[in-house]
Amino acid sequence: MAVVGASGLSKDALHIYVGLAVALAACAVLRRPLGSWTPLLAALAVAMTGELLDMRDDIASLGYWRWGASLHDIANTVFWPAVLAALARWSSVLGRRP
Repeated sequence: MAVVGASGLSKDALHIYVGLAVALAACAVLRRPLGSWTPLLAALAVAMTGELLDMRDDIASLGYWRWGASLHDIANTVFWPAVLAALARWSSVLGRRP
């Protein structure tokens, strides 16, 4: 929550930015194209790791896991990396001819 307060962005916006940043960083660092599965899987791995930490915190503080909120966060994190991967793989929008 400190990141939310410091950035002034909503939690949903931060999930979206993190997903995009992780996917693009995976492309650059691993030298994989945006249309490969690697950037999307990297974003998914980061999202799931974050939600495992949130689950642990939820259970410790609330006594139960807010799994609906976790699914929402994972969807926010991987949506745009998935859209970009699909566009890169199956359309000419990002410069590749199908």
